[in-house]
Amino acid sequence: MGSIKAIAIKNRPRVAMQVIDSAQVTVANGILGDFRGTQQGRQITILSESAWHKACAEVGSELPWTTRRANLLVDEVEFDASYVGKAVRIGDVELLVTEETDPCSMMDAQHLGLTAALTPEWRGGICCNVTKAGNIKVGDQVEFD
Repeated sequence: MGSIKAIAIKNRPRVAMQVIDSAQVTVANGILGDFRGTQQGRQITILSESAWHKACAEVGSELPWTTRRANLLVDEVEFDASYVGKAVRIGDVELLVTEETDPCSMMDAQHLGLTAALTPEWRGGICCNVTKAGNIKVGDQVEFD
């Protein structure tokens, strides 16, 4: 079990992430206001805080977590292949882990070497689909089944 450390959205591709304190989550649109929310297989992306710190250490720079362009930053968890197919509960919201979030070349555009630093040990995070709508906020507990 962990908790949400931060939430971020982007309303279109290649724009800066907007950090928010709370969000409405729907089955059809993921986090409202996030343009990827309708994309099945990756409606919401979750990044492990400790994995992000490892990637930053590898590139020798303390970068803001939003550089990764994930929706949720969570503590107390590190992801691996065993998470695929697991349910994620955050308050009333339920998600289903669909796959690893593969780091794209945009990461190297943010900081040279970041793509490679995010590749091992599922450091790029996980992708999820929404199975039950509700509201989330920073500090909410995150449980995986």
